[in-house]
Amino acid sequence: MAGSLDGGYDDGGQSDNSYHFERLHIEPIYDSFICPLTKQVMRDPVTLENGQTFEREAIEKWFTECKTNGRRPVCPLTLRELRSTELNPSIALRNTIEEWNARNEAVQLDMARKSLSLSSPENDILHSLKYITHFCQKNGSNKLVIRNAELIPMIVNMVKSSSRQVRCKALETLRIVVEEDTDNKEIMAEGDTVRLIVKFLSQEHSKEREEAVSLLYELSKSDKLCEKIGSVNGAILIFIGLASSDSENVVTVENAERTLENLEKCENNVRQMADNGRLQPLLTLLLEGSQETKLSMAAFLGELVLNNDLKVYVARTAGFSLINLMMSTSMQAREAALKALNQISSDDASSKILIEAGILPPLVKDLFIVGANQLPMRLKEVSATILANVVNSGHDFDSIPVGPNHLTLVSEEIVHNLLHLISNTGPAIGTKLLQVLVGLTSFPTTVSSVVSAIKSSGATISLVQFIEAPQRDLRVASIKLLQNLSPQMGQELASCLCGSSGQLGSLISVITENVMPVTEEQAAGIGLLADLPERDAGLTRLMLEEGAFQLFISRINSIRRGETRASRFMTPYFEGLVKVLARITFALSSEDSGAARALCHEHNLASTFIDLLQCNGVDNILMESAIALENLSQESKKLTNHPEFPAPGMCSSIFPCLSKSPDKTGLCKIHGGKCSLKETFCLLEGQAVERLVALLDHEKDDVVEASLAALSTLLDDEVNIEEGVHVLLDAEGVKPILDLLVEKRTDSLRRRAVWAVERLLRSEEITYEVSGEPNISTALVDAFQHGDFRTRQIAERALKHLDKIPNFSASSVAGIDDKCAACNAIAEELELGLLKEKPRNHLDMRHRLDSKGQREGKLIDYRVSELRVVELLDGLCEKMQDYTLEKVNSGRKEWIKVKNWDKFETSMYSTTCQLVHIALEIFHLVTLVIFGLESLFQ
Repeated sequence: MAGSLDGGYDDGGQSDNSYHFERLHIEPIYDSFICPLTKQVMRDPVTLENGQTFEREAIEKWFTECKTNGRRPVCPLTLRELRSTELNPSIALRNTIEEWNARNEAVQLDMARKSLSLSSPENDILHSLKYITHFCQKNGSNKLVIRNAELIPMIVNMVKSSSRQVRCKALETLRIVVEEDTDNKEIMAEGDTVRLIVKFLSQEHSKEREEAVSLLYELSKSDKLCEKIGSVNGAILIFIGLASSDSENVVTVENAERTLENLEKCENNVRQMADNGRLQPLLTLLLEGSQETKLSMAAFLGELVLNNDLKVYVARTAGFSLINLMMSTSMQAREAALKALNQISSDDASSKILIEAGILPPLVKDLFIVGANQLPMRLKEVSATILANVVNSGHDFDSIPVGPNHLTLVSEEIVHNLLHLISNTGPAIGTKLLQVLVGLTSFPTTVSSVVSAIKSSGATISLVQFIEAPQRDLRVASIKLLQNLSPQMGQELASCLCGSSGQLGSLISVITENVMPVTEEQAAGIGLLADLPERDAGLTRLMLEEGAFQLFISRINSIRRGETRASRFMTPYFEGLVKVLARITFALSSEDSGAARALCHEHNLASTFIDLLQCNGVDNILMESAIALENLSQESKKLTNHPEFPAPGMCSSIFPCLSKSPDKTGLCKIHGGKCSLKETFCLLEGQAVERLVALLDHEKDDVVEASLAALSTLLDDEVNIEEGVHVLLDAEGVKPILDLLVEKRTDSLRRRAVWAVERLLRSEEITYEVSGEPNISTALVDAFQHGDFRTRQIAERALKHLDKIPNFSASSVAGIDDKCAACNAIAEELELGLLKEKPRNHLDMRHRLDSKGQREGKLIDYRVSELRVVELLDGLCEKMQDYTLEKVNSGRKEWIKVKNWDKFETSMYSTTCQLVHIALEIFHLVTLVIFGLESLFQ
């Protein structure tokens, strides 16, 4: 008799954990059942010529080793040489062993059944599971025995054990039981077994998770179980996570990936995968499936919510197929394709891919076609949405044909058709088509063509009327479009808003609506008003009548106090409010400026704009505040209250040393009168100079130029320039101005810097300090050589201050006609007017059509246009009344601007005064000549 029962079912030797039924007295093992070589019960016994019996596989291996070692075959037991290696099957012994095994296995399975209970000891359960595992691995047909013995539900029940070891072993046993056995898999599909196994996918213990993945992979080979696994909530999502995990072991990741591939056989699973970001199976069906499947996948794709990366992936993989499906004759297919394209076109990158795939022509055709094959309105809305998404991607649409005869989206015919649809369809489609126009007008390459088409269609009034639409999205789209059009159609839009229809009031109501936080509509509305021509007196007057400025002031103050909740539209909204408020300062120079001036006084706007100079990080607010302060400061010269001093007597006129200088205590040293920030907008009184000087070091050229322009009002002809220079010195503003001249950042900024530096150099103190700075002279010489006419003139005067250009005496130029001086004065007035002009609309001179139907010609900056010069000439005569021909220090006569005409009035002592004046001039001239000679001979 040989050893234990274990040999009855363990051919390869058992471990210490093998299942032992030592307490069970079954039929003993006979020695004849044991192979002398393997020491195990034989399965296929064979007999040699000498009558010895061995396991076939073992004796064949023995003979092979003999041959390999160069020995003749011998019997392993007797070691005697064999004449033949023929193996004779021992059929009788094999049958006896099989009967013995069957009797033992029946007993052992019965024992295993009794141990497969949650109330059994853990070791008994583990031994039973290990026995069943071995039993199935020993012979595939044994799985039928397990199934017939109804052990599978019992093994499943062990998965619920509180022991982790039991659960892991039960999962492993189930995998082996169902391997390549369809019937056993069918049993696993019953009840909640699959749901129970799926729960282990989220277990923290990796061994349980690994065994569950392996079991589910095996089960997923069954079509029925594929659907069952996919129906468990969260199963596919967990598998997707495992398949892409870097922390799981390689086997688990590979099995998870293979499971997902098996689950793709079910369309419902494919949809779930797509819903969880695994799109490739869906796209594969969309590209390779039947027509019905393609339609189903496209329809589902339209319902998905995708991130931008997935939208790009879908557009690149299936964009062309979806476009072809959109052109199908089947309305159902077109609807599915349109909805899918609508989903993926909402990202700029994916939109560009769709454009390259050819989406524009069929889209435009779907929108404009009328007839039997036309889209219903609900699908036209989808087409319009896709077109709006695509247009806002920023592509070059003036080069992409969308129709016959090389028509593009910005061709006049196409734009006219869009405008017609906007006016004759519902608000939903109209909103999307307005968004299309918003996109087309957002880029410099296409806005001009759209503007020309809108003008030729006469649709401006209709577009403005949408401001009063009850639908918010429609209002927002129309306001954003009008804002894009305003740089080239500002005057037309302002005229429309000033009409009797009340659109301006509606726009103001939207802007000032008390909602939190600031909405896109409010930001777009104030942006539109801000971009309209600031010098349009009619619009400003109507806004005053509507009380708009008071409302805007209130909103600005509310934002500054922190009472308005922040949002992404807050900054553009705040910028727009400040720019619109600044337009009131442009009205101060008009004839009918009373209401504007009263508003500035009442609300102390000068103080408001000075405070806004501290809005660091919001460049547009800084620039607009500086521009407003420049306009206000220009008014200070008119508003300052000059005191009346008694006329000097005759003796005082002849002998100034005998006169008593008037008391100027409390007078503004810049304007010579009584000033205040609130009443006269004096920058000096408002302590704005230091803040403006600080902005001269700003990185944005527009902010610097606006600040310099405001500071330049302290150096104007009608103020005390010498005192203005001293003010800038005290505020440490002279050096930044000189630095701007040297830096040459922009042409416009250089012109202003040259003007300001020439004024500064009229001070001997500044001239003395600058004379040793070669960079200043070099910059002035460069401006003298390369600047425009006015800049060259000013640079010449500045260089004369520095003695870099000879300043000829009166005798050297006595023959020059006084008319030349008059021309210079006129040119100075014109150039001054052009310099003060702010950026405005362009003049569209494109009135010819090229071969493609596009308008060609030039856009001329309004500031330097002939039209603006003519406007300046209209008021020139009145301004020239302030000039008189006067001798200057060189003895030459020049036309100069008079600050105070009182000193030119004829009086009873006029003759005497003139004689004294001539004498003093001669004395002064002689003094200059002597001084010049002394300098020459030193």
